[in-house]
Amino acid sequence: MYTFRSLLRADGEGAGWEPVTDGESGAAVFRSADGSRYAKCVPADQAAALEAERDRVSWLGAQGVPGPRVLDWRVGAAGAGLVTSAVEGIPADRASAPMLRAAWEAIADAVRQLHELPPERCPFTRGLGEMVSMARDVVARGTVNPDFLPEEQQHTPADELLARLTPYVEQRLAQEAAQTVVCHGDLCLPNIILDPDAPAVAGFIDLGRLGRADPYADLALLFATARETWGDEHRSLAAEEEFAARYGIDLDRDRERFYLHLDPLTWG
Repeated sequence: MYTFRSLLRADGEGAGWEPVTDGESGAAVFRSADGSRYAKCVPADQAAALEAERDRVSWLGAQGVPGPRVLDWRVGAAGAGLVTSAVEGIPADRASAPMLRAAWEAIADAVRQLHELPPERCPFTRGLGEMVSMARDVVARGTVNPDFLPEEQQHTPADELLARLTPYVEQRLAQEAAQTVVCHGDLCLPNIILDPDAPAVAGFIDLGRLGRADPYADLALLFATARETWGDEHRSLAAEEEFAARYGIDLDRDRERFYLHLDPLTWG
């Protein structure tokens, strides 16, 4: 059984860290007492995935996109631990509607900056083929979390949900090939940190799924989580159209819906 202290070599360095209860990755996450660092710890069989996240954090930081910095990396028989700097600010899902509204153009600019990175220089993939393979595995194991699904799908068998998407995969693969970008991979509001003193994005966090993909893999999650803050369909639609104009895209709602319905099937 792995423990946080064992990964920090049980030399007293593990003292003063507090467990973080929010987040849905399944890893054990801790915050330093002064709030300046985060540690993510996993058992040995998940070490490779955490190492891949470490590499993504390092790569994105070298591209000039704001986010955490890798401070330490440890591997032992008990598991692996990654320590990163904190990104100071407020997670966008905790912002009020007026604060999110004030930062909305800055969010569009930050997402566009990320998506405009040359995809051929990104060594990581988050493509649709990979997403579909993950979804098939999660569905086959019966581990889809219904809480991640849209409310109207929560009582539908997961294999049926996946079957509904399958006829569109070839079309979406062609669209991805024509418009591949560097995606965050889990671009929900909690993973966007806002500067509380200015309408600006302080950085992106939780980069374990970053890689080359269709931009709608990000936009679908961003819009869906922002709707919870807007709280009104008219305001949501207006904000999304304004985002699209700032970002520079004509929204394809069918494409957006495809990724919104696929993503929950990849977690489990």
